[in-house]
Amino acid sequence: MLKHLPWDEFERLVKVYGADEDERGFTAKTQLVAMIYAQLSGAASLREIEAGLSSHQTRLYHLGIGPVRRSTLSDANAHRPSGVFSDLFAALVQRAQRALRRQLDGTTYLIDSTCVALNRRSERWARFSAEVCGAKVHVVYDPDADQPVYSAFSAANVNDITAAKAMPVETGATYVFDLGYYDYAWWAKGSNILSDRIGHLPARQANSRRNPFHKEIRELQVVIDSGKVLRIVTNDLTAPAQVIANLYRRRWAIELFFRWVKQTLKISRFLGTSENAVRVQVAVALIAFLLLRLAQATQKAVTSPLAFARLVRANLMHKRDLRALLEPDQPLPINRNQLAFL
Repeated sequence: MLKHLPWDEFERLVKVYGADEDERGFTAKTQLVAMIYAQLSGAASLREIEAGLSSHQTRLYHLGIGPVRRSTLSDANAHRPSGVFSDLFAALVQRAQRALRRQLDGTTYLIDSTCVALNRRSERWARFSAEVCGAKVHVVYDPDADQPVYSAFSAANVNDITAAKAMPVETGATYVFDLGYYDYAWWAKGSNILSDRIGHLPARQANSRRNPFHKEIRELQVVIDSGKVLRIVTNDLTAPAQVIANLYRRRWAIELFFRWVKQTLKISRFLGTSENAVRVQVAVALIAFLLLRLAQATQKAVTSPLAFARLVRANLMHKRDLRALLEPDQPLPINRNQLAFL
C-alpha cells in the first residue's frame, strides 16, 4: 500500500516544514505510517495503534519506521505541522488523477462539505454553538475518477462559500454544488424538465448590496423521483436541459463519498483535540482513501471498494500481492528431514 506514496515529495515537505528538526527519535515518516495504519486497520485509539504496531514489531524495520508510543504519537499529532500531511495529500491527488482518470475532456467536479463532531475539549477553536463543537471538511470531488481532488479544513462555523473562494477553479470544467455556494461574485470568476428559461438576477441583493453578476443566467425546474420540484440555476446557457439536470443528479456521488469515508475510515472519532491533531487525522484519512483507490486499480478481482478495504484490513501487516488477496496462502514447504504429524 505504501508504495503508492510519493516518498520523494514527502521528504521534501519534511524539510520545507522542518518537521523532523525536533523529532526526539520519532520521525514524520513514523507518524505518517502509524496514522495510515490506524485508518486502514480500524484502530480507534492511540492505545490500540500502539498495541497493534507493537505486535508486528519485526515488520516495522522493513517499513522504515521506529517503535510507536501513544504519548509520542499524541505529541506529534498536536505539534508537528499538519501542512506536511495536507500537502502530501495534494501531491498524491496529482498522482492519482493520472492513474485513475481515463479522460480529461468534459471534466465535472462536485463541491460540498461535511461536518465532523468534536467534544468540548476542542471548544477553544471549534465551538459552533453553546452545546456543539465541530469542524468542516470541504472537498472538490471528481466523480469519474471516484476521488477527491482538493480538500480544505475549517471550524464548523465557517461559511461554505468562504472556503469555496479559496478553491482552485479549472478553466473549462463544470462545477456542481448546492445552495450553500450561491455567491454570485464567485460565479463571475434522468429528471423531468418542467421549465427552462433564461433571464437576469436582481440588480440588488440583501441589504441593498449591488449584485456583481450581470450576465444572463439560466433556471431549470425539474421533478425528481420523490415528486419534489428542484430549481437549478446555472451560467451554462447552451448545454441541453437534460444534461444540466443529470449533472446535478451526480451530486449524490460526493454524498456517498462522505458516507463511505466516515463509515470505513476514522474521521468521526478523533485521536486528539487540538486543531492541528484534527487536521492531521483528516488529511491522513484522505490519503488512506487515495491509497485504497490506487491499490484497487492494480487488480481486477475485487471491484467493490468496501470489499477491497475489508480485504486490505484483514491482510494489512502481511506481505501479500494485492492482486491475489482472494487467493489462498501458499502452503509452507515441507522439509523431508523433519518429522511431521499427519
